[in-house]
Amino acid sequence: MLCDELLQEIFQRLPPSRTSSLSVSLVSKRWLHLYRTSTTSLSLRLTPHNSTIPALSSLLSHYPSLISLSLVLSSDPTTATTTTPTTFSDHLLLKLCTFCIKLHTLRFLAGPVSLSSLNSLSSACTHLTSLCINLSRPIFFSWVLNFPALKELSILVCPGEGLEQEIEFARGYGLWENEDFDAGLGLEILCLSGIRADDWGLSWLWRSCKRLKKLQLRSCEGIGDGGSFSSFVRCLQGLEEVELRKCRSIVDVVLLKLAENSNSLSSLLVYDGGSTEGLLRFISQCRCNLQKLDLRLPLDLNNDHLSAVALNFRCLLSIRLQSCCLVTGEGLKALGISRRSGLEELALINCDVVEREPGLLAALGQNLRQLRKLDLSYNETLLDKEFISMLVSCNDLIDLRLRGCVRLTNAALVSMFKSCKRLENVDIMHCCRVEAEAVEMFVLNSPRLRRVQVEESKLSDVAKTWASNKFIEVVV
Repeated sequence: MLCDELLQEIFQRLPPSRTSSLSVSLVSKRWLHLYRTSTTSLSLRLTPHNSTIPALSSLLSHYPSLISLSLVLSSDPTTATTTTPTTFSDHLLLKLCTFCIKLHTLRFLAGPVSLSSLNSLSSACTHLTSLCINLSRPIFFSWVLNFPALKELSILVCPGEGLEQEIEFARGYGLWENEDFDAGLGLEILCLSGIRADDWGLSWLWRSCKRLKKLQLRSCEGIGDGGSFSSFVRCLQGLEEVELRKCRSIVDVVLLKLAENSNSLSSLLVYDGGSTEGLLRFISQCRCNLQKLDLRLPLDLNNDHLSAVALNFRCLLSIRLQSCCLVTGEGLKALGISRRSGLEELALINCDVVEREPGLLAALGQNLRQLRKLDLSYNETLLDKEFISMLVSCNDLIDLRLRGCVRLTNAALVSMFKSCKRLENVDIMHCCRVEAEAVEMFVLNSPRLRRVQVEESKLSDVAKTWASNKFIEVVV
């Protein structure tokens, strides 16, 4: 007997899970229709088949209120189209222009798109603030001017070269000539993947990004052609966050220029690339108040770096280390002593130093009593004794992740709810020696728990009922 408007308001407040959507849609055709018309976010994975396009049109026509859409093309080799990848993705994008004019966020990874389809998208979806797309070479960027509301842009450059007609389209719309002038883009977040040293269009983009706050570079071999370097240095000045993933050929020069030109940097992530000397030079010369440091450098990080971090980054709140084979307990203890009154997050993911040096976690726990977040995931030989000895000192934890710690047992969970009464988010997925009985006790005895990740087979009926009554989100 509820009116349509009230039902839609209820549906919009449901958690965005597959279980919720299935439960609602199976009640009646009316509920299914109202649920679809009230849905504002949708994620789709499509197969590259000719029948996909009309099917997508039919589907999107039922979701008129979408403001966020993620569309990814699967790589199933058994399916195929009779069109080129660019033509197929363009057809899909044009369908979005017809049915999704209210979009604010679009993640479109269905293959490279053409400049003409981007022009159509800018005319139809005038409210876009976040866009993620594939492009092929040659790369043009001044089309971004057609999206005045855009704040976040993510571009993945596909291998190979683009079609000749792309150059002709660029000339026809003045995009080629427009690369010569500066523009004041409103971009605050920029993510580039697959950039090469000979991609000349980057110079215009660097010059035009005057409000950039966050920069992500992934699998990049360069930052553009020779003329791009000076423009790139200029855009570093206001950066607050930088992420460098698999950019070994450029990471040292980027870090050096960050140390010289960025005083506002607060967060740095470096994964799988760099050199021992380059990273140490950055840590020693950087004068910014870095608060978050996230490193996955198996053979490039050692105790010298941790000592330099302890000495130079006095405002550090979070440090995350993954697969750092050369780090020892000496370096971690020095860091713990230096940040004993300030560090709020510590992650030692797949770091064998946790397993090599007994007593290390206990020492860290005694020094880092202000920790709010702790991640010890994928330390496969971590024992209850070592883990519990740290937990006794870390009573303020709200976020604890133990995924893949296969030697922890039920005793670890008992210690968790006894020592850490403030836990809100816990990940105990793939802890094969933890049993359903211990999970039930933990859920029942954790007063502030809001989210738990665990296998469904370890959830008893009592635990499920309690989680439902206490509005605890269970991720299986």
